[in-house]
Amino acid sequence: MNEALKAKLKTLPSAPGVYFHKNAAGEIIYVGKAAVLKNRVRQYFQKSEKDPKTEALVKEIAMTDWLTVDTEMDALFLESEMIKRYMPKWNILLRDDKTVSYVRIDMKSEVPHVKLTRNPEGDNAEYIGPFYAKRTVEDALRILRKVFPYYIKPYDGKKTLDTDLGLTPGIEIGKTTPKEYKKNLRKLIRYLNGERKDLLKDLEKQMKYAAAEGNFEEAAVLRNQLFGLRDLKKKIVFSDKEFMDISRDEALKQLKELLNLEKIPKRIEGYDISHQSGENVVGSMVMFVNGASDRAEYRKFKLRNQKNDDTGNLREVLERRLKHEEWDFPDLILLDGGINQVNAVLDLCNKYNVAVVGRNKSGDHSRNAKVVLVLPAECEGYEELEISPESHVAKLIARIDEESHRFAITYHRLLKRKSMLK
Repeated sequence: MNEALKAKLKTLPSAPGVYFHKNAAGEIIYVGKAAVLKNRVRQYFQKSEKDPKTEALVKEIAMTDWLTVDTEMDALFLESEMIKRYMPKWNILLRDDKTVSYVRIDMKSEVPHVKLTRNPEGDNAEYIGPFYAKRTVEDALRILRKVFPYYIKPYDGKKTLDTDLGLTPGIEIGKTTPKEYKKNLRKLIRYLNGERKDLLKDLEKQMKYAAAEGNFEEAAVLRNQLFGLRDLKKKIVFSDKEFMDISRDEALKQLKELLNLEKIPKRIEGYDISHQSGENVVGSMVMFVNGASDRAEYRKFKLRNQKNDDTGNLREVLERRLKHEEWDFPDLILLDGGINQVNAVLDLCNKYNVAVVGRNKSGDHSRNAKVVLVLPAECEGYEELEISPESHVAKLIARIDEESHRFAITYHRLLKRKSMLK
């Protein structure tokens, strides 16, 4: 252990968080989560017997950084996003897409149920994730179910043991209605999407209003939810607090300097087009806030002009998106494509004062494709900028691009299956 690392370890806090082990070149080689950072991180450097993998990892560690969060649940969410972004080589067991889980809630169903799934289906359901530690997410949902009761299977109207335990909303015994049940599910979704603080404030306001109006039964329900969520702080809480600390995100700082942006790009949107010979043409929009994906802000577009014209299709998607001024505008748009794609939408982006760049993969859509950015030159024309694949910027760009491609092709396949069944 070098002296700088030894000194750094003395400052470890007794708080939950996510830690980043780095090698001598500053590359993140492992991301982990901890209930108590001080205890977990120091374990790596104690003179105790370790498995070969851990021994090899420790030999490479030259420095460790961390981000503190409120609870273990915060750490779980943050760890999942950071692994997905940086793809550290020592997290190889977590890199397999088969280990990824999402929380799925179909709010368009008359009586929705909550479940974990590996692959978002591109339907109209809510998907929250991805998560790598499936068991931890299952434990979290079990605890949250005591505050916001929900069904874990398609509703059949039958009373079960979960009904008696208060783990279902009780529609089957007339305890509540589907409409009220959906209201509570929206609270659960807000909670999982990181709106904990705002949700607590809203619940308190609603509780006081209900009491003032004499709706004491409703006020009691809201009080129980409010107290239940406050109590969860001792167990599991999701918060986006650390996502907001953009001053500590090297990728975003480097991206600002690289593209000569006026400010750190807090909101980045990624776009891709997917089709098969001009059929079932769709576009995807993914949103990254402070370097982390925000699935609640994802949007998909079915193209009005179904044709094999990637630049024209991309322009249609951007035109439709930028008309939605009620959606927060991004600080940067990342396109899947080169000069032609950027040129097709540059005037639109300039009109709305949004920076735009393209990623030119030159036909290579593999995970190991070079990270080459296409950006408007200061005078006229365009310039290409190749970035080291090991840099923080390259990994963030690749993460956004990969996610926009996944979201587009998932929607395309859904439409293709539907058209085949007609």
